[in-house]
Amino acid sequence: MYDLNVFSITEMTNCCAVLRRLGKEAQCMEEAARRVVDHLQESLVDGPDGPRAMVLTRLFKTHPYNDLDDDLRASARGVLGGAEPSPDTPCLTLLASRGQRPEWNGREHSAGHKAIPLPSAELVRQFPMVSNLVRQFGLEINSVLQPDPSCLADLDKTTYNVFHVPEALGSPFIPAQDDFVVPLGVQSVIGFGGVFPSGCLFAIIMFSRVSVPRETADLFKPMALAVKVALLPFVGAVFCPTVCQDG
Repeated sequence: MYDLNVFSITEMTNCCAVLRRLGKEAQCMEEAARRVVDHLQESLVDGPDGPRAMVLTRLFKTHPYNDLDDDLRASARGVLGGAEPSPDTPCLTLLASRGQRPEWNGREHSAGHKAIPLPSAELVRQFPMVSNLVRQFGLEINSVLQPDPSCLADLDKTTYNVFHVPEALGSPFIPAQDDFVVPLGVQSVIGFGGVFPSGCLFAIIMFSRVSVPRETADLFKPMALAVKVALLPFVGAVFCPTVCQDG
């Protein structure tokens, strides 16, 4: 267990060591992602013997619309009011979810975040948390929407910043204030991730009941590489034939 109130380089190093190994014997990226999210959700706690620190932990990956299954395509069209995205439109796709409520335990239960199409910079800006996450990572929105093949090697090797909202209450970057942030006591939000050699972005977003200062949030930056090590072997096998079950 890692007490988020006294999270240090030691805890970060130990957590990274575990995360790197979580892809072993997985059958797909979805399964590896579930293991990563499970570890973070279950291991980060509020106090030595306290409850879990995270209200909700999720892992997303951008994925071309044409490569999604029928259910995820329907979700993407729903975000666009029924419009059909172009085949190569990147969709911020939920691969794994674990949280305090039963409906948050499994990507298949998500109501509105299974697949968020990103057809243009203008539409990305309509999702403040997504656009701010990309900006805080240090990426240009267009590099996520249309990765330049000549820059993919640099994107792949870059270490990205942490997405951090120290005070979730009242933040314009965190939606659902009245039915999520307030009733569940979300104090801070942390996100970290990176870019695969293909140019696809992956990101973990964690909603914490513990107030997280910037110096603690920065300790999550090295975890992006550890998660990438766990996920990278499955860039050609993102989804398993059937939805990976939580348990």
